Amino acid sequence: MKHKEVIRKQKEKRLHRGIPIKSLRMILTFFVLFVMLVTVALTVVIYVVLELIAPKLVQYGTVTVVSILLASSALGTFLAAVVSKWFLSPLHDMIYATDKIAKGDFKVQLKENFDAASEVGILQRSFNHMARELDGIEMFRKDFINNFSHEFKTPIVSIRGFAHQLQAGGLTLEETQEYVDIIASESDRLAKMATNVLLLSKLENQRIVTDKQYFDLDEQLRTCLLLLEKQWTDKEIELELDLDSVAYCFNEDMLSEVWINLFGNAIKFTPSKGKVACTLRGNAEDVKVCISDTGKGMSEEEISHIFEKFYQGDRSHGGEGNGIGLTIVGRIVELCGGKIQVESRPDMGSVFTVTLPKIHHPDGDTRTLFMSSKKETTV
Repeated sequence: MKHKEVIRKQKEKRLHRGIPIKSLRMILTFFVLFVMLVTVALTVVIYVVLELIAPKLVQYGTVTVVSILLASSALGTFLAAVVSKWFLSPLHDMIYATDKIAKGDFKVQLKENFDAASEVGILQRSFNHMARELDGIEMFRKDFINNFSHEFKTPIVSIRGFAHQLQAGGLTLEETQEYVDIIASESDRLAKMATNVLLLSKLENQRIVTDKQYFDLDEQLRTCLLLLEKQWTDKEIELELDLDSVAYCFNEDMLSEVWINLFGNAIKFTPSKGKVACTLRGNAEDVKVCISDTGKGMSEEEISHIFEKFYQGDRSHGGEGNGIGLTIVGRIVELCGGKIQVESRPDMGSVFTVTLPKIHHPDGDTRTLFMSSKKETTV
């Protein structure tokens, strides 16, 4: 191991061997000196050649020839300095802008004063695009930290406050039970938030979906609704299901997160004795699942933000969620290669339509989708 480390360090030394260049000004100086030396050398060569070819011209016009050659040398050196400075100016600007980026200023932009098709123009445009992306990521990071801190702090403050009340004593049995229930509820909320954040972090870094297998998608939808039975029975919500029998290939546990979140939101925002409906249609190309409700609906402004982390359009239900569920839904649908559409108007309910492409089994199973209409209504 030590021998390999020595070899690696020797290779690094060879790679970094050479004259250390500390600034663009030094590069420019070296370039000008190099041009000057080359020009002087060419002057001497031309003079020697002229002396061999036309000695009389050199004899009678030596001063003139030398003066012309020296003038051309000076002019060439001056032009080389100007051209090199112009050529290196984009690099100087790039170094300055990169230093600003390194210090956290992501709003810096380069002047795109070169042809867009040239190498320098492409470099400038790419740098500006990178800076804008970094600026967006930084704003997103700050918003995420602020929102997460707020959402995480709220239940902790609630738990601490009611715990202190229990410690102080002097409460009735009903008050004690109420405070214990609140503490338990807020603890569950914290646990769910932590679970969702970890899941979302995993999904955001995930590029390949594993453990794909065929399962009955219609049965999965029914199972997810049964998991939420307490919520919709407490509110006496009518369920209407119109499901084709569809065999679908994907990660079953991952896809169930989509339906649990969509059904959960539909039930949460639907008033008592309202209605939640679900339809499932499949063909040889794709699968469509529509989940609708008769709840409060959303404005266009809310729809444009619902897939953002910690966004909650209806703050009156803020204690019932953490604004991560739909972000998870959007990411899983993206990993499926599908899309999700939302139609909603205030006081008119909402319709979420998830379109999933047909995905073949990774082992080469190409069974076809079997479909037969089944309509069920549950009250």
